[in-house]
Amino acid sequence: MKQGVDVQRTVVVISAGLGVPSSTRMLADQLAAEVRSRVSAAGAEPVIDVIDLRDYATDIANNMVTGYAGPTLAEVIARVEAADAMIAVTPTFSASYSGLFKSFFDILDPKLLDGMPVLFGATGGSSRHSLVLDMAIRPLFSYLRANTMPTAIYASPEDWGGSGTDPLEQRIGRGAAELVAVLLGEEHRAGNPDHKAKRAQRQMSEASSLPFEELLAQTQRR
Repeated sequence: MKQGVDVQRTVVVISAGLGVPSSTRMLADQLAAEVRSRVSAAGAEPVIDVIDLRDYATDIANNMVTGYAGPTLAEVIARVEAADAMIAVTPTFSASYSGLFKSFFDILDPKLLDGMPVLFGATGGSSRHSLVLDMAIRPLFSYLRANTMPTAIYASPEDWGGSGTDPLEQRIGRGAAELVAVLLGEEHRAGNPDHKAKRAQRQMSEASSLPFEELLAQTQRR
């Protein structure tokens, strides 16, 4: 069943690639393109918002040591908060996500991604590092209470060459299909609370029970 053309879904794409170009950004772009195509095919309007973390590395580091997000980084965080879903891709370093990737999610409000649909992936120099998906990245998003997709995508050099046993294109399609199914699923059409509604309800509840001093402190920390 197709959505009406008045339905718009914003997907924020987080790329932690360090180079220009990078295989991490390449994977992020391919995932975003597949999601865009499938959302459009369903009759909805896709909005893809790409955030290259390398452009904000200094801002992120400053936030880590000061506890304060400057205007530029605050605008980036607002873009994440406004999104309906997320695609997140990191390079693999020492069998885990990159420090830049982790630092960005460390500075977010721990409740910001509560319920948000997330499709994630990673890149690396060898298929031996593919365990990073379920041993490091999935636990991170589970802790943040994000709604992670069953399929996660890992890309190594042999995948870009098309020599893998499970072609990268198929995995990208499978992951994108899962994300779009959540974005445009029946639960959204029926008007059930999505992650944005849950967050708004939680913030209202917290605001009504916190003293003014604590509310002011939270505002200053952000």
